[in-house]
Parts: sequence; structure tokens; C-alpha cells
Amino acid sequence: MAKILASKNGTKKDAITQKAAGLFRKKGFASTSMRELAESIGVEASSLYNHIGSKNELLQTLCFKVANDFTVSLTEIEKKGISTVLKLQEVIRFHIEMMLNNHDEVYVANHEWKQLQEPFLSNFLLQRNSYEGRLVEIIKTGIKKKELKNIHPNIAVLTILSAVRSVEFWQRKKNNINSKELESNIIDHLINGLIK
Repeated sequence: MAKILASKNGTKKDAITQKAAGLFRKKGFASTSMRELAESIGVEASSLYNHIGSKNELLQTLCFKVANDFTVSLTEIEKKGISTVLKLQEVIRFHIEMMLNNHDEVYVANHEWKQLQEPFLSNFLLQRNSYEGRLVEIIKTGIKKKELKNIHPNIAVLTILSAVRSVEFWQRKKNNINSKELESNIIDHLINGLIK
């Protein structure tokens, strides 16, 4: 059997995690076995345990990596001295880029998080709710500054997040739309619905 090769600019654990993301997306977390993961990498299942503790640990790593990437990006955007509209454009752009460049990982974080065990499930939900709450505050600030229409902030955030999550359907179909055109059209449609 082959050795586990480290991912580009990463570790062996990163390579295992990326392969697990693809399997979790295709088969679901519950239906994916460690044996299948080992076979897809080309090693014995026992070799995986030199690098990871369990299948649950892989799910935790995936979900919190994605959540942390979004949180760090939002923090950087919030610090910028730019208009609310530009902040929202950057948030939307980052969501789309994450879906396009890290599709398996984002899909797992969006769909398989319910399989997390406690205390990780509660921690993940807390981080997710905090992120959404911060987006709501950006919208509220935009309304106060009269940069945005007098809309319901929670509905605006729900609409934005639903729209960017739908990029996964585009990923599956790969219609005759390039990623830059997709990105600019989504941003245009969403932002034009919000600005005054």
C-alpha cells in the first residue's frame, strides 16, 4: 500500500481531510466509512489513525475550518473604512469564491454540520449564529447611514446567504457561465435589491 502524501502546502492530515470532504459530500458523513476513506487514499485504514483520531474529528476539522475562514474574512472586511455596499459586495464575493474554490469543504460545513457531536455542535452553531448576527449589524448600519433601503436586516441576510449557497447547484451543472460572470451577476442582483 502507498504512503499518505501531504497535500500541496499542507500536511498529511490536510490531505486526509480534503479526501474526506469529497467522500462526505458524495456519500454523506454517516454513510462514509474509514475503510472507504483509506481505500480512496490508497492506504490501510489503520494508517489513517496515525494522523487523525476519528471520522468525527475529520468532520469537526472541516466544519470549523470553513467557519473560521468565513469569520476571519468578515473581521477583515468589518475593519475596512469602506461603505456598507462595498462591505456587502466583499462578503458576497468571498462566499462565492469559497464555494467555487473549496466546494467539498463548504458543502460539508453547510449540510453535514448536524452530525457534529457535543460540545462541537453547540460551538459550531454559536459561531454560525454570531457570523449571521454580524452580517445583520452591517445591514442595520447601512440602513442608518441611508446607504440601504429600509429593509428587514434578518431577511436581507437570509436572502444573501441563500443566494450564495445556491452556487453549489451551478457547481454541479457547470452551465456556460464562467465564474467571474456568475460572481458579478449575483453581486449585482443582490446589491441592487438593497441599495437606495
